[in-house]
Amino acid sequence: MKPPLLLIGHGAHDDTGTAEFGRFVHRLRCRLDQVVADVSGGFVARGRPTVAASVGSLVARGHHRLVAVALTLCDGEDVVASLAGEERAHPALTCVDGGDLAAAPRVLALMAERLADALAEMPRLAAVPAAGDPADPPREPVGPAETAVVLVGHGSADPAANAEVHRVSRVFWETHAPGLLTVETAYVAGAPPSVAQGIERCRRLGARRVVVLPYLLFAGGVLERIWAEALAYAAGHTELDVRCADVVGDCEGLADLVIERYEKTLRDAEPVTAERLPEDETLELADGLDDLDGLDGMADWPLDEAESARPERRLSLGGGGSVRRLYPGGTALADGLV
Repeated sequence: MKPPLLLIGHGAHDDTGTAEFGRFVHRLRCRLDQVVADVSGGFVARGRPTVAASVGSLVARGHHRLVAVALTLCDGEDVVASLAGEERAHPALTCVDGGDLAAAPRVLALMAERLADALAEMPRLAAVPAAGDPADPPREPVGPAETAVVLVGHGSADPAANAEVHRVSRVFWETHAPGLLTVETAYVAGAPPSVAQGIERCRRLGARRVVVLPYLLFAGGVLERIWAEALAYAAGHTELDVRCADVVGDCEGLADLVIERYEKTLRDAEPVTAERLPEDETLELADGLDDLDGLDGMADWPLDEAESARPERRLSLGGGGSVRRLYPGGTALADGLV
């Protein structure tokens, strides 16, 4: 059985966000049943259960190694600090950090699906004119060249974090929306431009339709604030078609991404062994040594005959440790210390 998977969130602003996070944890628990020892989740800041409570529960059930994946779209320094604190609190515990999901290609693809849903034509309610009153002329169809996107992030006092959201907007535009007029960036709080300012910029660039696309994983108070600002702007600009896309949310696509990250993290954490090295891989020895013949205590070893019979593979362990000359099949002919 593989080690437990711990899903970590920054924090939920309300019960809606907490509930959706919990549903996603349950989805992963069902997907990985009989494969992973356990699946748990916790929040670093706001929300329950906390990371400390979830880790404590796993340790109490006898687990001493876990893989943590942060369900966040921003820098996870606080997640790293939280895991380090848990390792100090539980000396026998090893936490393998699987990183966050910021700018992951699969996340951008899921956001593109939400954008496509928002752009899908839908029936609209229209006022029935009274007798004798002229009817409103039908709206001309809006093409991609007149459609813009406002990608909305949380916003931060850290300029680097805000710049990362700008970078994501550009990558999303070039990879998933190249035919649209533009993809602009806005923030909920902490930095300009606001949601309304982002929509206004799109309007001035010539957009007749604007889709507000949240750079969020789960619903909650932040999403409701984004939608409220967008709808408030739309109420004062009836000539503009303003639409709101949904978040990535609890879905199979996101579950696939987390499972892939879990498996990759486990593979990367495995120690390098002779069995894992490709047959043709050759790594230089440490400290500039290009052979083992110069190591003390090895001059009388009959390596020449073996070298002429089988090609060697050399493994470097960096600055120190055991050095072993390996041949196909993993046979070791010499050991020494550097």
